[in-house]
Amino acid sequence: MNTPTLTRQEIITALIRRLEPLEYVNAMWEGGSAAFNRLDQWSDIDLQFDVADDKVEETFQAVQAVLEALSPIDLLYRTSALPWPGIFQIFYRLSKGGPYLLIDTAVIQHSASDKLLDEPLHGKAVFYFDKVGVAQIPPYDWAALHERLVKRVASLRTVFDLYQCMVTKEIYRGNPLDALMFYNSCTLRPLVEVLRILHTPARHGFGIHYAYVDLPAEVSQRLEQLYFVGSLEDITHKREEAERWFYQTLDEIEG
Repeated sequence: MNTPTLTRQEIITALIRRLEPLEYVNAMWEGGSAAFNRLDQWSDIDLQFDVADDKVEETFQAVQAVLEALSPIDLLYRTSALPWPGIFQIFYRLSKGGPYLLIDTAVIQHSASDKLLDEPLHGKAVFYFDKVGVAQIPPYDWAALHERLVKRVASLRTVFDLYQCMVTKEIYRGNPLDALMFYNSCTLRPLVEVLRILHTPARHGFGIHYAYVDLPAEVSQRLEQLYFVGSLEDITHKREEAERWFYQTLDEIEG
């Protein structure tokens, strides 16, 4: 791949100039690292566009025309159906942008109920233009989240207890790969979720991603020690430690 010559600002500026005049494009903003003020040299560009419901494909065509004018596109990937109705996504990689400056483009129908703008989850979006007040969203519903999390905690308590045997039986069978798989999915994943419920409840479903910025340093460092295992014996001891920590965290949440 060629040495990068394009900057993120050049790409963003070119897209603003082309898309803002289009009547059917209501707003353009950036999420991801920019929304959390954590941009670095490896950050991609997480762009979102609010558009008229019947103009999704025309918007993608306009975006692609801008990008092709800046650089050859050496990779394009359109994701399958997303979990958010009315949101469509294409990744572009430009030969002049390098491997990290991906343009993660989400085109959002104006009628979509969730535009991924809730600040506790997605950070404070950086708007480049907003013709119709897309940025004006209702305050985050913390009470509704609390109700959901009370039910989720009860479920996690039951499921964690139920599935620990999936790890231990593979240890007894002497199957390291199976034991590791279940240790990650049945022990560590619910542990991380309850830690997130305690420390960063709105982002409780983000898993281990962003642990270094969402969780206290001592928590993420302790998780590191649990994730890195070298043997069945290691899994045995660390599963037991993770189990103790899981129930201690539940007690803290419910106390």
